[in-house]
Amino acid sequence: MRFYSTNNPSVRVSMEEALLRSLPADRGLYMPETIPFMGADFFNSIAGGSLADIGFQISSALFKDSIPAHKLDDLIHHAFPFDTPVVALEDGKTHVLELFHGPSLAFKDVGARYMAAMMGYYLEQSNREVHILVATSGDTGGAVAMGFLGVPGIKVTILYPTGRVSELQEKQLTTLGQNITAIEVDGSFDDCQALVKTAFTDFELNQQFSLASANSINIFRLIPQSFYYVRAYGQVKHLGKPVVFSTPSGNFGNLSAGALAYKMGLPVHQFIASTNLNYVVPQYLQTGIYSPKPSVETISNAMDVGSPSNFVRLVHLFDDNFDTLKQVLSGYFFDDAQTRQAMAEVYQQFHYVMCPHTAVGYLGLQSYQQTNPDVCGITLATAHPAKFKELVESVIHTPVEIPAALEELMNRPKHSFKMKADFAEFKDFLLQTA
Repeated sequence: MRFYSTNNPSVRVSMEEALLRSLPADRGLYMPETIPFMGADFFNSIAGGSLADIGFQISSALFKDSIPAHKLDDLIHHAFPFDTPVVALEDGKTHVLELFHGPSLAFKDVGARYMAAMMGYYLEQSNREVHILVATSGDTGGAVAMGFLGVPGIKVTILYPTGRVSELQEKQLTTLGQNITAIEVDGSFDDCQALVKTAFTDFELNQQFSLASANSINIFRLIPQSFYYVRAYGQVKHLGKPVVFSTPSGNFGNLSAGALAYKMGLPVHQFIASTNLNYVVPQYLQTGIYSPKPSVETISNAMDVGSPSNFVRLVHLFDDNFDTLKQVLSGYFFDDAQTRQAMAEVYQQFHYVMCPHTAVGYLGLQSYQQTNPDVCGITLATAHPAKFKELVESVIHTPVEIPAALEELMNRPKHSFKMKADFAEFKDFLLQTA
């Protein structure tokens, strides 16, 4: 299996290179050379398949013989001891795809644990070491920290915007120790992401380290996220209605993963890009003009991205054809007041508790269903509400229980390094702590 750069399709690298180096030298993004079409027989047979079962079948079709089948099966089933269930709300038309049953209680566990398994396999084969750089707006950092904790041959440095993640999210980044280092950046997520991207093109750092990324700029974060769209379809297929996914979106890796599943043949009627006030993609869908902006701080903080990296992948999957993309993708955006109202209404009507990101997805689905009522609507629940305990409780006026494993983290001391959004300072830190 080989991968090419979105900036230069003639650039071709191996699966191992795309996984461990993450970004091409030309600052494009890697994409698979071929996307297998899974076919009707596959999608008709997946109703009883687990996330791991589906992941193995798709990975086998993608990678062919790059990893021996028995080893690939072991890696994926070890990565996914949890599932991604679809829960139906009482209105009969709204479903929630719960993606928070992994160790960090966020959808990014799926990508992080898959990447950790794959990287561990290749590092064991080559006896190499890698230094993973990660920018996070909330959930990515926790999933990566827990997914890569203690993995031999891997050191992880996580950058996050100070004051812009929840207390529990911060504890997941800053209390684990071992091979995990956390840096608080005085700036936004976009500043953190820019530092990471610049590091990957810095000659001296690349001479000193084998750098890799666990952000969604790494294609191996997106590939496994396509699995749960397929798993969700298998759970609702028996309803016999067109399936619509509403995806809370920030950096647009999650939605790009859905588009990847669509290109594999997943029968999706419509995707919905649901955002907060960082609405660059919904605006693009309205005007045809893509205009990144500085990020705006909201209560759905993991989506506070003004310049989404994966936009290029999203349009690339639709051959850079705006009209084709518009046929499959709708976009809506919502402010904090609307988000709070949705959280309250869902709890009052259905006794279901949503985090603010999931509520944004729910709002997008509701907006679409106003003119398209006869569909099976699935909103992605991207994080457990306990990760936003104080906010959620202030909205629904009911205690939210923290799972025991995460409650223990709350009592651990925080360890982080504070830094300005300055690449020279970041580079010096990496060189001195090597």
